[in-house]
Amino acid sequence: MIKHLGGAVIPTGFDVPVEPLRRAAHYTGEPGCIAEARAFASQFLQQLRTEWCATADGRADGELLLMVSELVTNADQHSDGPYILELEGTAASVAVSVYDSSTALPRRYPKDPKRVGRHGLEIVHALASEVTVERVPVGKRVRAVFPLRQPEPTLSGRADPRLTD
Repeated sequence: MIKHLGGAVIPTGFDVPVEPLRRAAHYTGEPGCIAEARAFASQFLQQLRTEWCATADGRADGELLLMVSELVTNADQHSDGPYILELEGTAASVAVSVYDSSTALPRRYPKDPKRVGRHGLEIVHALASEVTVERVPVGKRVRAVFPLRQPEPTLSGRADPRLTD
């Protein structure tokens, strides 16, 4: 909105809402797709830093790529067709969505250090601030929100709730 005061133009805020940075990539499931998805996410995070001046803490690069790897690997293993990786980012977080053709919803298994495999969703839940799964017309969407910065712990060792987004 712009106010006119004595002939001067005074901006009072954004005239147009600022949209998150969004990018999507389509993968066939052929060998190399998971590495391509990781590279795509790495490039996205760099673009987010440049265009949004996002400041991610030291763990963000590795953990975001791990989360993308887990979600894309699950789509690769459990669907009969191509899948889409969609990234949506702001200065505070990156939402990672993976669409695939399977209507079977993923299952989160209880923690079991003796179990070999099936830890993907457990890892995603550990890294994300929010995880949702829903059926969509083409199959399903798994969406996980990754915070770029962890809340600072207080003297009690817990995160200060005033510092979370």
